Amino acid sequence: MLHAAADIAASVLVAGIIAVSLLSNVVVLICFLYNPQIRRQVPGLFILNLTFCNLLLSVSNMPLTLAGIITTDHPGGAGGGGLCQMVGFLDTFLTTNSMLSMAALSIDRWVAVVFPLSYHSRIRHRDAVLALGYTWMHSLCFSAAATCASWVGYHHLYASCTLCSARASSSATRTQYVVFTVALHSLTFLLTLVVLCVTYLKVLQVARFHCRRIDVITMQTLVLLVDIHPSVRQKCLDQQRRRRQRATKKISTFIGTFVVCFTPYVITRIVELFFSGTISPHWGVLTKCLAYSKAASDPFVYSLLRHQYRATCSQLANKVLKRSPLHSASRRLENGTAKRDTNPAATTNATITNATITIPTTTNAATTIPTTTDPTKPAITNPNITTHTITDHPPSNESPVQ
Repeated sequence: MLHAAADIAASVLVAGIIAVSLLSNVVVLICFLYNPQIRRQVPGLFILNLTFCNLLLSVSNMPLTLAGIITTDHPGGAGGGGLCQMVGFLDTFLTTNSMLSMAALSIDRWVAVVFPLSYHSRIRHRDAVLALGYTWMHSLCFSAAATCASWVGYHHLYASCTLCSARASSSATRTQYVVFTVALHSLTFLLTLVVLCVTYLKVLQVARFHCRRIDVITMQTLVLLVDIHPSVRQKCLDQQRRRRQRATKKISTFIGTFVVCFTPYVITRIVELFFSGTISPHWGVLTKCLAYSKAASDPFVYSLLRHQYRATCSQLANKVLKRSPLHSASRRLENGTAKRDTNPAATTNATITNATITIPTTTNAATTIPTTTDPTKPAITNPNITTHTITDHPPSNESPVQ
């Protein structure tokens, strides 16, 4: 009874992963095809390759794993037939390709943050195509070698067609299989993990440096504006705190999802090589489901939560619902006005977002300090003051994390 309940839970989990993965990756693909700005960006090629791998994994490997869990038998035919051989080849190829695509994305963002002025000369579309060519050749070599050596078949531990240690029968073949498996995971999972940690931690270091610069300007401004309203001062301090946390959360998401999804599966694979005991099939299926879940989370981690993709999705939704963007903007404006009318504190909080605050410097340029939102009141000018704008985000050319 307990085993039946575990099988049902695993089946529901795999079915949910398939649905989310298909829907989210299709949305990313539609955004890529609809928005020409996304297509012109170099990271768009890496995201497109990652989306392609996730979609193919969702329609080939995941359904057979679901069938294996439901029927408790291999769906590829006796002895790991042609269908299971092909799906096992795709399992190794797509998983390796997706990992290397994540490494390429992290390198791209590292170059964009550390070398912002020379990014376009360092990373071009030609370089991205060469990097993708390497990921395909790397993945193709490992998957083709495993298939040619007949190490691909139905694995009961994972209820899927993948690398199977049972097909390495003789002692010499077993040794070769162990060396191949260790090399595969070292040059894919471990290599990608090292690249992710090195590049994203460097990005986080640069992001914190920029946050400290902005914090200095903010604190100097708050010290100078002694008559500032307490709610406005608190708003500035809250923005300062959120700015410090934003980059850390994004970097933790990039590295954390990779570690959580792939580490249990890879460790189980390595333990299986040197452990003579029996590993629970439910644990094997769970680790495989975690690896599959990366295909469902990648669209959100790398694409759909970014402003550019969200704006494209909003445009597509307006187009499908036959609503004009101007109508949607006016509706949002009306809703925001109604909220401000009912909540006076919202007006104060909204004002600080676009408020222009000044710091005395030695410049002679005359600048304007708007101290109120009332256009009928005159602005204050001072020839010895330069203007600094405090917003929720750092300047676009200093944004550490895209």
